[in-house]
Amino acid sequence: MTLPGDVKETFEGWKTGDATKDAVLADAGRAQTAVTYAVTQGDPNSPALAFYQAGTALPGSQDWVKSIVDAGFTFSGSVRYYAVKTSLFDEKSAGVSYCADESKAFNKNRKTQKVDRVPPTDDSYVQYSTRLELNSKGVWQTTKLESQRGNKACTA
Repeated sequence: MTLPGDVKETFEGWKTGDATKDAVLADAGRAQTAVTYAVTQGDPNSPALAFYQAGTALPGSQDWVKSIVDAGFTFSGSVRYYAVKTSLFDEKSAGVSYCADESKAFNKNRKTQKVDRVPPTDDSYVQYSTRLELNSKGVWQTTKLESQRGNKACTA
C-alpha cells in the first residue's frame, strides 16, 4: 500500500522487542494504513481492508470509508499514532489500544483538490481499541475496532 505523497503516517513506539507483540503491532498498523489507503483510493471495498480486517471491524471500516468517499473527500496531511499498548490474550488473539493525533490531517475535496485546513480541537485526537486474531495465513487481522474522538487519554 503506497499512500499519496501528501499523506503521511507515523507510528511512534510501535516496537517492543518481543517478536509476537511486534508482529501484532505491525499488522495493527497495516490495518490502520489500509483504511487510509482505501480512503485515498476512493474504494470502500479495497482488498487491503479485507486482508487486514475481519469480523465487525471490516464492515465498520468499509462503511466509514464509503461515507467519506460519498461526501467527495479524501485525505491530506499527517497522522501520528502513539501511546500504543499491546496485550496478548493467547496464542491467536491480542488487543491493541493507541491514540491518533489527526491535528495535521485534513479533508481534501476529490474534485477541486482543495484542502480544508481547520484548526485542531480535542476531536482531532482519537483513541482506538482493537482486537486482533491470527488467521490461517499468519496475519493478525483486526476483528473488532472501537474509536472515541476527544478521549482524555489522548488529549492530555
